[in-house]
Order: sequence, then C-alpha cells, then structure tokens
Amino acid sequence: MTTPSKIGPNSIIQTVAALEATYGKTKAENMLRKIGQGYLVGNLPKEMTEETKFHTLVGALQKEIGETATASILKDSGERTARYLLKVRIPGIFQKIVKLLPPRPAFRLLFFAISKNAWTFAGSGEFSYTLSRPPEISVKVIFPTQAVVGNFYLGTFTALLQELVSQKATIRADIRKENNNIRCQYRCDI
Repeated sequence: MTTPSKIGPNSIIQTVAALEATYGKTKAENMLRKIGQGYLVGNLPKEMTEETKFHTLVGALQKEIGETATASILKDSGERTARYLLKVRIPGIFQKIVKLLPPRPAFRLLFFAISKNAWTFAGSGEFSYTLSRPPEISVKVIFPTQAVVGNFYLGTFTALLQELVSQKATIRADIRKENNNIRCQYRCDI
C-alpha cells in the first residue's frame, strides 16, 4: 500500500476562507456540513494534508454549487494562497530581487524557485514550466478530480506573477480532463 501524497494546508484553508467570503460564515459552514465536509468547521488543517481531502472538497463543492461558482471560489482561494505565500513563505529579499528584474528573467527565477517546492501543491501530480514565448506553466493533477481544480492554480500563479513579475501579467488557461488526470496549461503574457 502506498502512502497518500500530501499537499499544503492552504489548499483547504483558503478554499474555506473563499467560501466564507462569498456566502458568509454561517452559510458556508452549513454548506460544508451538507456536502459531507463538516469536519472542516473549526478544524482546518495546520500541516501538510492528504491531497484526497482537497480534491474531495472540490468535487463536493462542484456538485453543490456548480462548476462556475466552484471555479470562482477556487480562483479566489488561489489568490488568497498567493497572498499567504508572499507574506509568510517567500522571503522578502527574494521578492525584492525578483521585482528588480525584467519580466522574463523574473519569471525564470520565480518559477525555478517554485519548481523546488512544487510537491507542496502538485501532490502526486507533475509541475513544469517553459521559457517559450510566451512562457508556459503546466500542472498535471494525477489524482482523479474535476477539471475545475485548475482554477486554484490559475489564481495562485496569476497573483504571484502580478505581484512579483509584472502588474500587467495575464494568464490564459487551458484546463482539461485527460483520462483520470487533469492537464492545466497556463500561457503567461508578461
């Protein structure tokens, strides 16, 4: 038996925060209970968590509120995760250095650093990036889940790019299901 892959707790913490910001705390907590995720109420993870818990939450949300609303929640969750990373995880000196660089070298340095910690958000999946024109980011989610999960990464990467590489940065996403995997391709206009 293999040990389940783990991902950072912000995947769940920030998704619940985005849910509360959208629906209000009481309605969000009631929704979590209704969709079988009530264990999260007042009990958010504080350390690395099994990726199954995040993907189960995503699937339950999509069944309850639909793909469009879930995509919006996950994009907000990703943006919140980026703000957390900027505040707590990405050293200030690194942020200053990246911001001093032109966009393409800044992208290269940022995503080189991200690739060293990709396991914290990709879990059993894969992460890569290219320096093509335009640069691309790829996340392959191996765990069976819904394609809407790609909006979490979209929110995170967009917020990080806009804060550290270029305020004008935009990302075009191509998120699709391939067998039981989700392929997320992000073309970055920086």
